[in-house]
Amino acid sequence: MPFIDIKVIAGVFTPEEKQKMVEDVSEALIAIEGEALRPVTHVVITETPSGEWAVGGKALTAEDVQAKRADQPKR
Repeated sequence: MPFIDIKVIAGVFTPEEKQKMVEDVSEALIAIEGEALRPVTHVVITETPSGEWAVGGKALTAEDVQAKRADQPKR
């Protein structure tokens, strides 16, 4: 009974993007574990408040992450 916890900074991703994360991560795991486990594969998205997530000792805000996303080429 897999349980997947996706952690993100609040305010970065739209509801549609979060739904896509849930779908794509679920499908990836089901492809490995088998279709029989689909009904018991759980995914939750946990949002950490902006400014309360740090990397390398520097707190990141939603704005910091959105700026990094804006710098990347679109797929």
